[in-house]
Amino acid sequence: MRKNFGSKPWTYPQTVFIIATYDEKGIADAMNAAWCGISDTNQISMCLSKGHKTVKNILAKKEFTISMATAKYVAECDYVGIISGNNVPDKLSKCGFHTTKAEMVDAPLIDELPMAIECRLQSYDENTGLMLAEIINVCADESILTDGNIDPAKLEPITFDGVNNTYIKLGDVVGNAFSDGKKFK
Repeated sequence: MRKNFGSKPWTYPQTVFIIATYDEKGIADAMNAAWCGISDTNQISMCLSKGHKTVKNILAKKEFTISMATAKYVAECDYVGIISGNNVPDKLSKCGFHTTKAEMVDAPLIDELPMAIECRLQSYDENTGLMLAEIINVCADESILTDGNIDPAKLEPITFDGVNNTYIKLGDVVGNAFSDGKKFK
């Protein structure tokens, strides 16, 4: 027997993205967002309301970064989501985050978060909040690499559980993509 919940924005996993921008004065800002995903091989989509300082910065600068939130920095990542840059312009420093300018776009990388996507705005619909961006580059600190590839066990990305309002650390490998299903051929 299944229980019906009605129309809800619940999926598993919901990656926790930390979207970082520069404002008109060059001050770094960031926000927490979980309503995001890959929409094409070089495109990411997000649902972000226009009132966010970060969205205003993206619309002005047209470039931004998206860092993967991690278990080690869960409190800091949550903080940049619950405090508005419209009210606290130095919220990154208040939670102890430091930034470095990204190599491929005019936007900050958050030093403490070891994996990021550098993006360029393609479109934004103010009515729906749907934002599309081109993926320009993916970068990762060498500390989370194994054999030259990103190692999720070292990255420790978190997911948002919208049903219970919790963050969950992603864990064990349970299968092999493009391989395990071959047994049914």
